[in-house]
Amino acid sequence: MSDWNSCLHSQGCNFMQNSHAGDAHRIPGMSPERDRWVLVVVGLVINLCLGAVYSWSVFVNPLIDYFFILGHPVTANDVLMPYSVILAVFAITMALTGRYVENHGPRKITIVGCILTGLGWLFASMVSSIAMLSVVYGVIGGIGIGIAYGATVAVAARWFPDRRGLAVGLTVFGVGFSAFITANLAGYFIAAYGVMATFRIFGIGIILLTVPLALPLSFPSKGWKPAGWNPPVPGEGAHVTCECSRGEMVKSPAFYGLWICYFIGCIAGLMAISISKPVGTDLVHIETGLATALVGFFAIFNGSGRLFFGHLTDRLNPGNTAMISFVLIALASLAMWMTPVVQVYIIAFAILWGCLGGWLAIAPTATATYFGTCDYPRCYGVVFLAFGAGAIAGPQLAGIIRTMTGTYVGVFPWVFALAILGFFIAFILMKPPKPKLQ
Repeated sequence: MSDWNSCLHSQGCNFMQNSHAGDAHRIPGMSPERDRWVLVVVGLVINLCLGAVYSWSVFVNPLIDYFFILGHPVTANDVLMPYSVILAVFAITMALTGRYVENHGPRKITIVGCILTGLGWLFASMVSSIAMLSVVYGVIGGIGIGIAYGATVAVAARWFPDRRGLAVGLTVFGVGFSAFITANLAGYFIAAYGVMATFRIFGIGIILLTVPLALPLSFPSKGWKPAGWNPPVPGEGAHVTCECSRGEMVKSPAFYGLWICYFIGCIAGLMAISISKPVGTDLVHIETGLATALVGFFAIFNGSGRLFFGHLTDRLNPGNTAMISFVLIALASLAMWMTPVVQVYIIAFAILWGCLGGWLAIAPTATATYFGTCDYPRCYGVVFLAFGAGAIAGPQLAGIIRTMTGTYVGVFPWVFALAILGFFIAFILMKPPKPKLQ
């Protein structure tokens, strides 16, 4: 137990001493137990705006046409690059800025992130090349999303030690559900005003909506816990959450199992999101309007997947929930590989979007469950790098295969094989670390 106590009082826990946890914002007339649900709703709506990035497949063909008119022909792989960049920068930013959330509080950090996200969209309306689009939309927007998203997830994880999977799932539900609204809005605005004007509209809208919403975000006071709730006392040999710093976390096999599984889940899901519309129109031959509407339909599963898998992680455990997700990914990709028809496309892509949403609930919940919340923003920032790596690998894999073969069907055997690999890695490595990390 002395080893355990040294872990508990390690370097990572020192962040709490200087954090803004004691400055918790209170809503007059409400108890902290009810306050915290308001913060979840606030995080959900902010992430709904940040998640407009997931409507990118609606922009693919209009951007190809736009750059062709400018005299700069581009391929589908080229147009997927800004999408990969924004998601990769998003992930890297989370890893680098976690300590600022602790030092300055989630309110200020979220406001900065929301403004940068809006500016990324706004500046995208002024570009004349894919390279410029990758810089202003991908880098500036990605930094903004990484800052704001990380802060809202940290708020949910800190306020809900008793129902962490559900709270985190609800908070990130907004990102997953976003495309249901933003894909259809983007399709309407692109048809009415053009693709560049749509970037401008989205940028202004994101800033105006999210900045006021960030004002009540806060951490609970140090030592706070829900009324009537006490941390469960595990039986002999059962798992105890280790309150660990980021440095201690990366010494655990559980971290590597979680990271690799998260990476595989994101390859499958982000690939599916990036090519949903062109697969519908080019591979299974549905009309453009229906393909756009289906992107919004798939977003329902992305959002609900966060709730379903978040709840499942609470009821089961992160490792078992991960294995369930990989079984579903394998079945969906196998079906698309063997029978690429409209009905299979709709079901398979709904599953792939849903499992990506699931991983965005499984991974943050697993991080808190395995390694505690003492140094959570920095710990999950490192875990979230798997999302950034998947953001590069998934869409680029799809783009390269499409460019080389003329069809997207060759993507799915790769995803099937990766899902099988992920299942076995989850089975072997996604297990709670022992209190003393070697």
